[in-house]
Amino acid sequence: MTEKKKNLDSYIPFQLPSAEKYRIGIVVSEWNDHITDSLLKVAREALLEQGILEENIVVRHVPGSFELPTGAAHLIQQTPLDGVICIGCIIQGETRHFEFIAHATAEGIMQLNLSQKVPVIFSVLTCDTMQQAEDRSGGKMGNKGIEGAISCLKMIALDHTV
Repeated sequence: MTEKKKNLDSYIPFQLPSAEKYRIGIVVSEWNDHITDSLLKVAREALLEQGILEENIVVRHVPGSFELPTGAAHLIQQTPLDGVICIGCIIQGETRHFEFIAHATAEGIMQLNLSQKVPVIFSVLTCDTMQQAEDRSGGKMGNKGIEGAISCLKMIALDHTV
């Protein structure tokens, strides 16, 4: 028997803390931009829905997912933020390049979480096909941009309750 997969697309807004005073950075990969733009749009909408002011959402673009950790580190150093969401899309090709980029991106974001005082969220699709990416950026699997936004808010709240 398979278990239904949990998806934050159906989160209940009132279960989240008020976010009106938070400042959130979003670093977005330009590679596969039709996917990452969709993820960004929905992440931003979810943050606004939680009360974050438009001027408290800082968006920066980087060339690809590999550059997301560096972009996030620069953003953290340059701007007072409560959290950062890294949005990217890596799709399997014919070589092992996918593995190296996905691993390095995840490792870089994890290192930022351990070394910085703000949560840095891994909102990077790692898909076998473009169809899988499309399904997860507004298709039949919902839009995973919402998950990055909600995870960021929950991690900020975790820090503020300690």
